[in-house]
Amino acid sequence: MKKVSGSALWVVVLVMALMLVTEVRLSNAVTCNVAQLSSCLPAISSSTAPSSACCSKLREQKPCLCGYLKNPNLKQYVNSPGAKKVANACGVTLPSC
Repeated sequence: MKKVSGSALWVVVLVMALMLVTEVRLSNAVTCNVAQLSSCLPAISSSTAPSSACCSKLREQKPCLCGYLKNPNLKQYVNSPGAKKVANACGVTLPSC
């Protein structure tokens, strides 16, 4: 049986660790879906406070907000005073894209 050198073993361990970290990062990627923010509609359209579900989804969808703001069909809703009020109440800063 052939003996494996210590440095070759470290390379294999390093490659496996990088693969694992990459897999974790990919599995945590956000799926941008504005419909997931439907729990925020009551707070956007009235003076009620946003629910914890709304704030949670808003934080989760934060990486998607620039895409929503650049979409002409969504911009007016995401940039509305009600949406800004909800974002502020949830502690989410709307990005300037």
